[in-house]
Amino acid sequence: MHSKCLQNVNLEMRQCSLVKGNRSVTVAALSNPTQAVASAPSTSSSSAPLMLRALRGEAVERPPVWMMRQAGRYMKVYQELCQKHPTFRERSERVDLSVEITLQPWRAFKPDGVVLFSDILTPLQGMNIGFDFNHKGPVITDPIRTLEQVKRVTRLNAAESVPFVGEALRQVAEAVGDSAAVLGFVGAPFTLATYIVEGGTSKNFDNIKRMAFTTPDMLHLLLDKLADNIADYCRYQADHGAHIIQIFDSWASQLMPQDFDVFAGPYIKKIITSFKSTHPHIPVILYISGGGGLLERMAACNPDCVSIDQSVDIVDGIKRIGSGFAVQGNMDPGVLFGSKASIEERVMDVIKKARGQGVRHVMNLGHGVLPGTPEENVATYFEVARTAHLRW
Repeated sequence: MHSKCLQNVNLEMRQCSLVKGNRSVTVAALSNPTQAVASAPSTSSSSAPLMLRALRGEAVERPPVWMMRQAGRYMKVYQELCQKHPTFRERSERVDLSVEITLQPWRAFKPDGVVLFSDILTPLQGMNIGFDFNHKGPVITDPIRTLEQVKRVTRLNAAESVPFVGEALRQVAEAVGDSAAVLGFVGAPFTLATYIVEGGTSKNFDNIKRMAFTTPDMLHLLLDKLADNIADYCRYQADHGAHIIQIFDSWASQLMPQDFDVFAGPYIKKIITSFKSTHPHIPVILYISGGGGLLERMAACNPDCVSIDQSVDIVDGIKRIGSGFAVQGNMDPGVLFGSKASIEERVMDVIKKARGQGVRHVMNLGHGVLPGTPEENVATYFEVARTAHLRW
């Protein structure tokens, strides 16, 4: 594991009380997100991956760059592999295939971050929650909608239930060495709960919102279990080679801000606090799809890095959360369908804006790279970002 020192600063806290039936869970949130802890290592470690050094707060020659969903769907080599291995679970759960897919974009584009090819639902099989994937997406075998079902959700033992994740991370870390940071990732509790309760993807989220507003105690029990399990899953990934953990929350933006404060934010914060209690030197990135209206609340969860989507100008986003956080993002992935000149212009626009605010920055998209994106345009994106220090 790599180490960093944290600044000793006094955080002014406010206490948000979350009531669950007859018990109260106290969640600490920042009263002023601009006062967040920033990384300030006492020594440099130039042999560490660039992205890890940047997130630690070390001086780096340029912003690191990677793309969400960079492994997979837009690459011809991946599409050819899918012809031989048509099921997503085989591709994500067979170590050799997961490692191969993870390394495909690293070989092609040399990103500074290499994210494991897996899925946020993968650990559910270790929680007594059956699932699979069809052509429309994930399908939960037995959607959870009763208290008895919630009680049957078990504690995750990742080493026993998903050992292929740890082995794949180990092999990826060995393959890339210090040339790139290895990213593990997890799903946030509310997003996992939406799949578990809805039975799969949903347009209206009627089942989970019915649970939230008619039997909230039951939903809180489920979210609590998920938060504990996901914190353990973060630890497992870090112990098997992940330099950085990213938390993905696909559906928290479907909540009103006041409901985010009850059903999403406290459980994200619980994961981060629990994980950091045992792995304080592993940076955590928080990404919420469509989360432009939640940036201050994301900051209150106290990740090391706030990933900003393309719905927000990055300067406005930084001003809202303060300069104490690293930021990631936030080019529109649709730009990658444009000309090389437009890609160069937009990549440099994001990098210059973030640089002008004096914050740690990881260049990324505001969402995952889209299917059908030309690979030569992805190559342009990476080339421009890698040579940004020669262009500003």
